[in-house]
Amino acid sequence: MTYSSQHSVKDSIKEYLFVIIGAAVIAFGFNVFLFPNQVASGGVSGISTILHGMFGWNAGIVQYAFNIPLFIAGVLVLGKKFGIKSFIGTIALPFFVILTADWDAWTLNPLLGSIFGGIVVGLGIGLVFKGNASTGGTDLLAQIITKFTGLTLGTSVLFIDGVIAVSAAIVFDLEKGLYALIGLYVTTKTIDIVQLGFSQSKMVYIITRKETEVRDAIYKEVNRGITRLPAYGGYTGEERPVLMVVVYQTEFTKLKQVLKAIDPEAFVIVSDAYEVLGEGFKKV
Repeated sequence: MTYSSQHSVKDSIKEYLFVIIGAAVIAFGFNVFLFPNQVASGGVSGISTILHGMFGWNAGIVQYAFNIPLFIAGVLVLGKKFGIKSFIGTIALPFFVILTADWDAWTLNPLLGSIFGGIVVGLGIGLVFKGNASTGGTDLLAQIITKFTGLTLGTSVLFIDGVIAVSAAIVFDLEKGLYALIGLYVTTKTIDIVQLGFSQSKMVYIITRKETEVRDAIYKEVNRGITRLPAYGGYTGEERPVLMVVVYQTEFTKLKQVLKAIDPEAFVIVSDAYEVLGEGFKKV
């Protein structure tokens, strides 16, 4: 069964709702936290904040003026991979910005505005991404720059947002530029949380000379399955299998106790597992 046949109308409706609700959340965070505190934390919304400070231009209209041409340029240069949902995101965000333009600011403290604005905007962008779409803007510009310059996408985004932050420091003052960087950082971290969730699981790699004892103890004491990965010592060339196990955070302390009791000299690597699907965890 192909993905397209599994992707039902219900799933499509959910994705469109994510895009529309996400755009509304972004606009809310922009108008009640970022814009009234002149925090230009990247993107077209940051550009609209700067241009409003310079010329008094309406932020929503400025975002339309940038978003629509950038979307068209993205389609022409990068192909028709953005789809109708991204077009809706491109149109919906400035619409909601205009719709909520008269809402009162929730704080006039720039630090609070940058932090909570970053959280709310990051939440909205994360929802849009969950809908497999984007709100256009400088993300598309970054992709165009990447295609013609060979720079990585991350470098292109960093360059654009850096220019916006520097512009905010010039147009407003240095502190506003620093607040813009805080808002940008909080936004990116919030997007990661929305996309990946809070890490509730740990992925553990274990290299031990007491493989059988460790494996049996994890089965019995922690009640988790183990995957045995073939590996060889880089210096000695000896076979040194790696045991991989995924546990909930609440089980991790027990796992460490088991390893310490059996082989205190075991080499252990621990990393966050943001999403685990399958037996013993969430269903696919």
